[in-house]
Order: sequence, then C-alpha cells, then structure tokens
Amino acid sequence: MTGEESLRPQSLMLTFLGDQVLGRDVCVYSGSVIDVFARAGIGEQATRSTLSRMVGRDLLRRQREGRRMYFGLTERSEAVLRDGERRIWQTGAVNRHWDGTWTLLGFSLPESWQRQRHDLRSQLTWSGFGPLFNGLWIAPGEVDVSALVAELGLSAHVKVFRAHADTGMDIGLMIEETWELSDLAGRYEAFVRRWQPWEDDLPDADDALVLRLRLQTEWLRIVRRDPRLPVRHLPDDWPADQAEKTFRSVHDRFSPLARDTSERLLDMVPARPQA
Repeated sequence: MTGEESLRPQSLMLTFLGDQVLGRDVCVYSGSVIDVFARAGIGEQATRSTLSRMVGRDLLRRQREGRRMYFGLTERSEAVLRDGERRIWQTGAVNRHWDGTWTLLGFSLPESWQRQRHDLRSQLTWSGFGPLFNGLWIAPGEVDVSALVAELGLSAHVKVFRAHADTGMDIGLMIEETWELSDLAGRYEAFVRRWQPWEDDLPDADDALVLRLRLQTEWLRIVRRDPRLPVRHLPDDWPADQAEKTFRSVHDRFSPLARDTSERLLDMVPARPQA
C-alpha cells in the first residue's frame, strides 16, 4: 500500500489544521476544507464526516457566522498539533545528542488482563519503547510515561527506572534485537523514493497545497513511529538523515505555491472566545 493510498482523512485534517490554523487564532470555513480535500481525492461526505467526528472527540469546535459554519481548534487539538510540530521541526528524525540514558519500564499483569497488556504494549511502542524482555521494555533517553500509565489504570503494576548500559555491552546488537530496524529503514527509503523527484520539479500551482499536506502527513507518520535511537549505534547507512533532508527540501520547494493557493482558497474568520 502506498503512502498516498493509506493516509486517513483525519491524519490529513490534522496536518491541514497544523499548517493553516495553529497559532493564528482563526476558524476555517467548512466549504474551504471540503474544497481542499476534494483536490486530495476525498469526497465531501467523507470530509464532513471527519469534521463531525473530530468535534465529537474534542479535536475541533464549531463557530457559526451567519449561514456559514467554521471550525477552530480546541485545547486538545492544539496540544496534539504542537507535539507534531515539535517532532517535525525541533526533535527531528536523527538523534545525534543522546547522553547514554535509557528509560526502563517493567510490568507484571495478571494473566487474564489480555486487553490491558495489549493496550500497554501499543502505547509503549507509540512512545518509542521496545521489548527488551517479555515484561521489561526500554527506550532511549528520559521518557515520562506517568500520564500514559495512569490513563490505562496500571500505575500499581508498572515500575520505571533510568539506567545506563554496563561498559562493554553491545548496544548496537541490543537495538537490533529489540526494534524492527529493517521496517523503519524501509519506511524512510520509500519516503525518499516517493518525494526526492520533487526536489528538481515544481507542481502545478493548484496541486502544491495538497502535495505539501501529503508530504507533511507522511513524514509525521514516519517520525512518530521512530523511537529516535542514538544514531551512533545504528547502521552506517541509516536512511533517516537523507529522508529528513528530502522532506525539508521538498517542503521549502512547495511552500511559496502552497501559500498562494491557501490565500486564494481558504475563508478564515477570527476565533471567538468559547462560552
């Protein structure tokens, strides 16, 4: 499945909101969103359904202006988008400044708690952890999982430590045994193959905004799945650096045309304080 085929409307919507609404204290007209998403091949009904679901999940709020409905951010969506912004533009894909610290998380759950075990493992994977042993997971750096564990109701069953590897331990081998490096490397390589041709080409003006939204959505999906392992313990040909250079180069190339398109297509109004 290609990145283009597998992008969910909500993922694209969050990118759109982060790109056009975040930090501007505005709301965007639903018809503008429908127009942009139609250019991405997403039908009006699917776009309206995505907007409604996001309101229901407290990721959007409605604001009526005359006969038009506008959508703005909530505290929850702003936090999600700020986190994505940090991952893309500040944290980055390559961990060059690791100080040797690991976060170790041990858990012991009753055998019958299969759902809780699955939920915990899923959240740990999302947070950059890998399974060192069955009930002992590890992540590079200092990772605060207190809110995650509390939300799952598992605080009494989880122990968290900071640690350093003993002298002589083969960290590179441990990383290979704990994380699926080939899968992650394949994602970076596929990203480069898909987007590198645009470093020497320009899209039609009408396509630039949607292409930039797809570019950012695909890139964020990859870096969110990346545990940011220390680059000095990864294979010499690790492709994250090249992929990040491609992302930034193509993003810069698309941006002037994308800005022109958004100014032409998008109807925005100032966000009113919520009651």
